[in-house]
Amino acid sequence: MANWNAGWSRKAPEADDLVIAMNGPEIWCPEDDWYHRWGSVDGALDDGTEPVYVGELDGRNVYVASVDPGMLLYLTRPVHLREALLTMPDAPAEVLGTAAQVQQWFRDHRYCGRCGTETGFHPNERARWCEPCGMPFYPRLAPCVIVVIRRGDRFLLARSTRAKSYFFSLIAGFVEPGESAEEAVARETLEETGLTVTNVRYWTSQPWPFPHQLMLGFFADYESGDLVLQEDEIAEADWFTPDEHPPIPPETTIAGRLILRLKEEMLGEHGA
Repeated sequence: MANWNAGWSRKAPEADDLVIAMNGPEIWCPEDDWYHRWGSVDGALDDGTEPVYVGELDGRNVYVASVDPGMLLYLTRPVHLREALLTMPDAPAEVLGTAAQVQQWFRDHRYCGRCGTETGFHPNERARWCEPCGMPFYPRLAPCVIVVIRRGDRFLLARSTRAKSYFFSLIAGFVEPGESAEEAVARETLEETGLTVTNVRYWTSQPWPFPHQLMLGFFADYESGDLVLQEDEIAEADWFTPDEHPPIPPETTIAGRLILRLKEEMLGEHGA
């Protein structure tokens, strides 16, 4: 993608700076672009909000702003954030994901959770700040593990009960207090499938803005057990081969990349 650097700044936007215009989980885009210019949206902000700097794209400042779509000056199209990240290869996923997480943080911490005072921006770092309490509120990150499990020439895929599409994906879950990421992989696998795993190894990570997850991707090997599904979490699960499996998430997701990496490894072992 273009040269994108997430960052923090207190500088105010100028007329030609880029803006991601959001209303809840929807991005309100110009017809042929993902970005507005600040000069065209500064009169459409929701009451009590302000633009928040999220980074620099090809040398241009990028902000996220909560807007009233009816106040935008020209024709726009709403795109749901999840749809953009899962089904639109042209979407600037890293920019949109950063913008959504920063916007969620801004909405969640407009008031101090201790005394109820309206917060402002901290002068020296990315934080909302309650002056009476002297308390900063930083953007939240929730660590979450996701794992692809191999058993010989097959690997495990599962479909969540909450899935909004017919993708089969991977076992995943949040890291609990006092728990390492590797321990979370073993616990989530056992809870959701009844299986135990071994040789748990970290591969890569991905921010995932629903609303503020940091996905930690792992490989693991099957050790023991039969599939016994946690019915409120997993609708279906089974073992599949690299060349025969149901639809999987796209490469814009860490799940898709983990699966494709394992498939390449398995096919390479057989000279395919």
